[in-house]
Formats: sequence, structure tokens, C-alpha cells
Amino acid sequence: MKLQFETIQPLAGSSFTLLHTTNVEGSQHVLWHYHPEYELVYIPYGRGRRHIGQHHSQYEDGELVFIGPHVPHLSFSYGRQNPYEQIVLQLPADWLATAFGQLPELEPIKQLFHRAQQGLSFGAQTRARVAPLLQQMLTQPAFPRLLSVLQLFQHLTQAPDVEVLHADRGGLGQQGKEKDRLSFIYRYVQEHYAEPIEVSEVAELAHLTVPAFCRYFKKMTGQTLTAFVQDYRISQACLLLLEDRPITEVSFASGFNNLSHFNKTFRRLIGQSPTAYRQQQQKIN
Repeated sequence: MKLQFETIQPLAGSSFTLLHTTNVEGSQHVLWHYHPEYELVYIPYGRGRRHIGQHHSQYEDGELVFIGPHVPHLSFSYGRQNPYEQIVLQLPADWLATAFGQLPELEPIKQLFHRAQQGLSFGAQTRARVAPLLQQMLTQPAFPRLLSVLQLFQHLTQAPDVEVLHADRGGLGQQGKEKDRLSFIYRYVQEHYAEPIEVSEVAELAHLTVPAFCRYFKKMTGQTLTAFVQDYRISQACLLLLEDRPITEVSFASGFNNLSHFNKTFRRLIGQSPTAYRQQQQKIN
């Protein structure tokens, strides 16, 4: 499944976007995608597959997640059937700084936004506090809606039931030149994961010797390049298994040239065989 860039436009007279979808068909225009905006997703009704960056799991009614900019994720409605409902709040990457500058009162919210790069999921206690705010925002005028957004994020900063999804396992939230270099490597893997990827080739593209690159990548991500590529290939295999493709074809399409190696790696990272994973997803659907 090709990674797509999604273009998001703020609402007229607003600094952010608020979307309300009450059927699956209205929410599937983009599937595996990314965008430069922060995104808060609330799903009152619907169950399915949660795939955010390198994270894979299931979600159920009441799902509430906060995702940072440029984090690839699968549309939550993918493969779902009605009834389905979602409310999505999307804010530009510079929303806090542009709207409020460096106000010290907003420091906890700034920290929350920073943590969102890893993907954050919130439990029932926080959802019970946030859901009414999101519902009322759908009918509020612009200024009261802005105040509700601030109140909403205040609740999230105080959440006792937040789970870090580690969607960005590779630590791509670094700043400056390191972020640019890691982003380049990440994009290269995205574009070439179905082909052989050699450490020497990526090191040369990163303008480093092989030993220097290996030390650098391990220091910055906590993983070897080989482990990172395997993670990404298996994440793509999970998407392909949602389609009606033979397991062998999924194996080769996700970058594995040996079916036995694919099955072994899939089981190690996902905890079950590709066939069992597909059967589980079919039951959910």
C-alpha cells in the first residue's frame, strides 16, 4: 500500500480543522498516509486495526489517540463496516507557537505535543472527560470552539491513563540536522523497502563510512538498520495481508525474498503467523 501525502485545509475562519464522519464511505479517501498536522482522533463507534507508524494493535469503541506531524498512519475506517463514527481534530504543526507564542501557562500542552510524535492513546477515564468537549465543538461558534480546544488539551495533559504507542520507534523526533538525516533515511526505506537495502548503500547516501553510520544509527534510533528495515517491511506486510493476496506474494511485495524467513520474522515481531493474523483480521471485519 503506497504511502500518500494528505493535504489538510483549516475550516473557514478557524486555525484548525474539525471533521465529523458518521459512515465508513465518507472517511476512506486516504488510507496509508501522513501529513504535517497534529491529529486527535476520537471514535465513539467502531472497532478495527490501529496502525500508527511502527505500532500495530486493535482499537475498540471509544478510541482516542493523538498523533504528531509526519507520522504515517492507516485510516481508522479502513476495512470497517457501518455503524462507524469518528471526530477528528487537526492542527498545523506551528499552531501553538503561532496562536499563543511562548506563554508559560501552556508549557504542559507543549510537552504533550512533543510526546505526540510517539503516538498517544488515552483510556476510559480521559475519554469520558474529553468526548463531551469534542461533541459540543461540532456545533460551537469559532471562539468558544477555540476555548474548548484548550480545555481539551488541558485534560489530556492531566491524563492518568495515557499509553505511549512508540509509533516512532526509530527516534525520528530529533531536532535540526539529525532529524533531517534520519528523515532522509526513513524516506529511503519507505521508497525502497521492497528491494534489497544494503547498509553500505545507505551509509554512502548519508555521507558516512559504514562503521560511522552503524554507530550513528544505533545511537539515534536504538536499532540497527537491519532491524529497522525488518520492522518497516513487516508493518507493510500487515497492510498487504488485509488485501486478498497470497501469502507468498505478500512476502515478496514487502521485501522478503525467502518465505521461510518472512514467516519467522513475522511471527517474532507480531506474535503470530501471517495466516493467523489474516484470519484474525477477517473475524474483526
